[in-house]
Amino acid sequence: MTNRVERSGLQVAQPIAELLEQQIIPGTEVEASEFWSGLADTLTQLMPRNEELLKRRDELQAQLDAWHADHPGKDIDSASYKAFLKEIGYLLPEPADFKITTENVDREVAEIAGPQLVVPVMNARYALNAANARWGSLYDALYGTDAIDEADGAERAGSYNPVRGARVIEWAKRFLDAHFPLASGGHSQARSYRINAGALEVVLDEATGAVESLAQIEQLAGYRGTPEAPEAILLKKNGLHVEIQIDRASPIGKTDHAGVKDLLLESALTTIQDCEDSVAAVDAEDKAVVYGNWLGLMRGNLSESFSKGGQELTRTLNPDRVYLDSAGKEFSLPGRSLLFVRNVGHLMTNNAILSSTGQEIPEGIMDAFFTALIAKHDLLGNTERRNSRTGSVYIVKPKMHGPDEVDFTVDLFSRVEDVIGVPRNTLKLGIMDEERRTTVNLKECIRRASERVVFINTGFLDRTGDEIHTSMNAAAVTPKGAMKGEIWINAYEDFNVDVGIACGLPGRAQIGKGMWAMPDLMAAMLEAKISHPQAGANTAWVPSPTAATLHVTHYHEVNVAEVQRELASRPSASIDDVLKAPLRGAGELSPEEIQRELDNSAQGILGYVVRWVEHGVGCSKVPDINNVGLMEDRATLRISSQHLANWLKHGVCTEDQVTETLARMAKVVDQQNAGDPQYQPMSSSLEASIAFQAAKDLVFEGTSQPNGYTEPVLHARRLEAKAKARMQS
Repeated sequence: MTNRVERSGLQVAQPIAELLEQQIIPGTEVEASEFWSGLADTLTQLMPRNEELLKRRDELQAQLDAWHADHPGKDIDSASYKAFLKEIGYLLPEPADFKITTENVDREVAEIAGPQLVVPVMNARYALNAANARWGSLYDALYGTDAIDEADGAERAGSYNPVRGARVIEWAKRFLDAHFPLASGGHSQARSYRINAGALEVVLDEATGAVESLAQIEQLAGYRGTPEAPEAILLKKNGLHVEIQIDRASPIGKTDHAGVKDLLLESALTTIQDCEDSVAAVDAEDKAVVYGNWLGLMRGNLSESFSKGGQELTRTLNPDRVYLDSAGKEFSLPGRSLLFVRNVGHLMTNNAILSSTGQEIPEGIMDAFFTALIAKHDLLGNTERRNSRTGSVYIVKPKMHGPDEVDFTVDLFSRVEDVIGVPRNTLKLGIMDEERRTTVNLKECIRRASERVVFINTGFLDRTGDEIHTSMNAAAVTPKGAMKGEIWINAYEDFNVDVGIACGLPGRAQIGKGMWAMPDLMAAMLEAKISHPQAGANTAWVPSPTAATLHVTHYHEVNVAEVQRELASRPSASIDDVLKAPLRGAGELSPEEIQRELDNSAQGILGYVVRWVEHGVGCSKVPDINNVGLMEDRATLRISSQHLANWLKHGVCTEDQVTETLARMAKVVDQQNAGDPQYQPMSSSLEASIAFQAAKDLVFEGTSQPNGYTEPVLHARRLEAKAKARMQS
């Protein structure tokens, strides 16, 4: 039983009450009684409205299901369908042109393009790693990944391979030549670097004294050390910094003619500390961890100790980086990624707090109050490591369906601001364009939050999950592997950028693109992910700090601000194309190919769900059926489970076939996790395995899950697993 205390008529779980009153409140200039009464009043006003919004989702889905039942098949008449969507209020009139007016936005969001990390805030070590990923070693990122191939003696085996090291250095010098060229010659010819009369001089020949300067002398941003023998040279392009680190005594520096030991790249400009898709937080105990870690980040004192290589290490937040400018005057650059926090959406409730009538309260409302109050420590300077330098709090809100739900969030933020005592529009809003009703009404969604919006993005997986569920009754959907070739997905990606530019986001807000899900395949990422800045996105998600350091090279190559200016004149992507449902079904697939699709989805579902339900891991690198590690979270689970549910509904496969596939794939997942001593095999007793039963629920009850979301099943089964573990302990 959860121990609870009464606060302003609310029944608050003791861990949450203690965290709030003993750790969060002190120093915020807010009284605990004011916070609790403000939360209680807000719940009285907004809980019924929250319920109405969820009811509206269900009503629209029922109308869509009925329409597709009356108009079966994959050949949908576009004009009739679009008229129907307008008639039921799904597709709203486009508003008149406008520009957002968001103010006090940090440069990392408004002006500089670069990678973005998303990390589960529930894991302190990961949260710190991501926050510290503002700067990353290019040499390490190249050496430790497949960005440099292992042919001809360049293997990664052993402590250090000089052949591989030479290729890393060659790659890095080419990077310098491409983006920070000398007036003549190249960085590989450099014998030393020095500062003379406020300019960078590169000595190319010690014997003759031949020196060269940067082709663009303004790219020198600063240095560290002495002008004659600097320890670091700071360069800048497209708003991004690169630090040439010099140490002739270091193992790498002593092999380099100029003593260069590394290139440190400004990498993850922003990080979303996630309370939602990548965490498994189902009760007060979990939420206390989530809020406690966010508090540590905002106070600047979060730390985590761990063992690595036989050593005990403690990770903390990095300090800012200090340099001298060309005149010898000291200045600093942020040492940490600018942090957003992603709150939970409107759907889920949590038993951490019960309302005055004994109901679990909406988790999204709870998140808004707690994460905003915690961030006030940063606003007041109660921190050892400052986050926002403009006095803003950045909150990403996921899974909103259309403008009315954006309105709800704006009103919620206003109430929170009043309760915690911060100016209006302090709380900035990130709108995730990952639900179909938001996509087709994106301009109106942005208009409703035009004083707060700092972020829109595309998210292929959640968006596809909603695409499938929206058209569940229409016909069998396209195989997952072919989904990116569908008309709607390409139109959706372009439409998001077009609307964002038209609404004035450049210079005030981020336009983002989705995740690279294969953290071990960095060579492929370097080939493919440059398409995101080329598409006009000034940020894109990456799966690790290492990936951020590699991906940031794309933003040196592409000036996103220029791309956005060019795209502003193109015709907007067609809303008619966005509405083309992916209904190619199994098409020409053979029975064997269909079975491979089933195997792939079933294995992915089980591999993720077993960690979520049994271990409380909300995001991890899960090996797929070919043992390629993929970053899995609830978005990937949503598309896989909805895909199987759709194929079951339309007879592409049978219930017995899917049941057999799940049972067979359970053995595969068990084998893949055999090295984990904490792992509980599913295949030894499928009926007793809570994780296996959760996977079955997600598939066989997929058509009835609200908008195809996985959270209701996962939360219920995780609570069941936690209760079982308590009974056995």
